[in-house]
Amino acid sequence: MKQLALDFAAPPLPSLDNFIAGGNGELLQNLKRLAARGGHERFIYAWGQPGSGRSHLLKGTVAELHRAGASAVYIACAPGTRFNEGLERMDCVALDDVDRLDAEAQVAAFHLYNTLRERSGALLASGAAPPVQLKLREDLVTRLGWGLVYQVHALSDGEKRRALADYAASRGFRLLPEVCDYLLTRVQRDLPSLLAILDALDRYSLETKRPVTVPLVRELLAERQDTGFRIQDSGTGNGN
Repeated sequence: MKQLALDFAAPPLPSLDNFIAGGNGELLQNLKRLAARGGHERFIYAWGQPGSGRSHLLKGTVAELHRAGASAVYIACAPGTRFNEGLERMDCVALDDVDRLDAEAQVAAFHLYNTLRERSGALLASGAAPPVQLKLREDLVTRLGWGLVYQVHALSDGEKRRALADYAASRGFRLLPEVCDYLLTRVQRDLPSLLAILDALDRYSLETKRPVTVPLVRELLAERQDTGFRIQDSGTGNGN
C-alpha cells in the first residue's frame, strides 16, 4: 500500500467559510460581520462543549481579520497564561477557554476588556459554560456577559452525514450511507478528523481502483491504528 494513501492529510486551517454552521447560523453571521468590521457588536462570548467548534470560530475570525489587514491575535488560555504587552492596541483579541485563566490572568483579562472597549477594539471569548456559570472573578464575568452570548451547538449526526456526503461529492465520489455510519461509530467524530479520513479514502480508492466501501474503510483504518485517529471500541462515540 502506498504511503501517500496512508497519510491522513492535515485538516484545513479553520476559517469562517469552512465552518459548518448547523444551528449556529446567527453566531456565524455576527462573526463574519465583525471580521468585515461592518458590525456594531464588538464583544462576543461563545460557549459549548469541547469539539462543538468554538475554537474553530475564534481562529477563523482571527484569520479573516488578518486577511482584511487588521491586527488580531488568538490566545489559547490555560493556567499560567500571561498576556503580552500591546494586546490592548490590537483590533481584536480572541481568548479561547477563558474559564481556564488563573487569578492573575483574570485581572489582566478584565483590564484588557476595558481598554479594548475604550479604544474601539473587539474581544472574542469562549468557555465551557455561560458567563454566569463561570468560576471567574465577578467583574470579569460581568464584562463577558455585556456583549452577545451564544451557545455553540455541536453538529448532530444528521448534519455530519450531510456535511460528509457533500464533501465526498465535491471530491467526485458518492459516500454510501453504510460507509458514513461506519465512520461515525469507529473513528473520532469531530468534523476535521472525519474530512481528513475522507481525503485519505479518496486517494486510496483511486490508487487501488476500488470504490469507497466499508471493507475499504476497514482496511485503511487497520493500517492506521497507530495514528492519532482514535478507533472507537464501540459505536457510542459522542460526536463532541
